[in-house]
Amino acid sequence: MDVIALHGLSAKGYHGVLPHERAEGQTFVVDVRLGVDTRAAAADDDLAKTVHYGVLAEQITAVVTGEPCDLVETLAQRIADRCLGHQPVQWTEVTVHKPQAPIAVPFDDVTITIKRSRA
Repeated sequence: MDVIALHGLSAKGYHGVLPHERAEGQTFVVDVRLGVDTRAAAADDDLAKTVHYGVLAEQITAVVTGEPCDLVETLAQRIADRCLGHQPVQWTEVTVHKPQAPIAVPFDDVTITIKRSRA
């Protein structure tokens, strides 16, 4: 299985359990890896036989900027579902970064990574 990856997709979302997270929003960063057999696309040089990562990037951004949820776990699942909605994708690994999480001590980033597949 081949891997197509998008790194560092960034968008403002209103996810979180605290009222100010919902009111003010914050930047979320998303990385995705997609398991895709790209042999047919490569053989025919045909975009229709693989994943159009530009379209997927826009869809992921729409999930981040869309309906708020309390947990980054929920956000990651919504993104995984969107990735698996593309027929060639057999599995996906989604990492959601929440670098502005409301934590009282110094930190660099908070992430969740989930792995989902069709099976």
